[in-house]
Amino acid sequence: MTSRIFLGLVHYPIYNKNKETITTSVTNLDIHDIARCSATYDLERYYIIHPLPTQHQLIQEIIGYWQKGFGALYNADRKEAFNLVSLKESIEAVKKELAESYSGETYVVVTDAKKNPRTINYKNFRNFLENDEEKNILLLFGTGWGLTKEVLEEADYVLEPIYGRGDYNHLSVRSAVAIILDRLLGEKWW
Repeated sequence: MTSRIFLGLVHYPIYNKNKETITTSVTNLDIHDIARCSATYDLERYYIIHPLPTQHQLIQEIIGYWQKGFGALYNADRKEAFNLVSLKESIEAVKKELAESYSGETYVVVTDAKKNPRTINYKNFRNFLENDEEKNILLLFGTGWGLTKEVLEEADYVLEPIYGRGDYNHLSVRSAVAIILDRLLGEKWW
């Protein structure tokens, strides 16, 4: 596969349950679990996208503990996964870094729990990833109640929602990341 895959966990701009645009707080589990998924599926980088300096400080403390502190000695596997984590203040900052650091076109791919007129299914998007074109794929996942309409509209692709057997449709972002990465990059067991 010639596609380079980057993951962005977006904390702003995000909706709350009242459809207001907010900034969400970082959770320790999202940092850990998504870093481990990123390493498992051999992603280039996992970006935590957050605009607030106070949250940057907290994130840097957590990352530092696992990269340089006692955690690095205690769990080398976690240290390896945390080497993929990078902190950026905005989606635009991530796109700028990709444009400056990597050749090939960059495609922004978003996830949403609702159908979108521009939805692409996993099989077709996986085929797009596997063609011979050199490209960069930025997979954006929203926290809170999802990415804002503006972020969805600016994306090149919108992945189809994840549906279970029931009507409930509000997975944790960690679960959604694991399922989607496996659908796009995992073993073709079928």
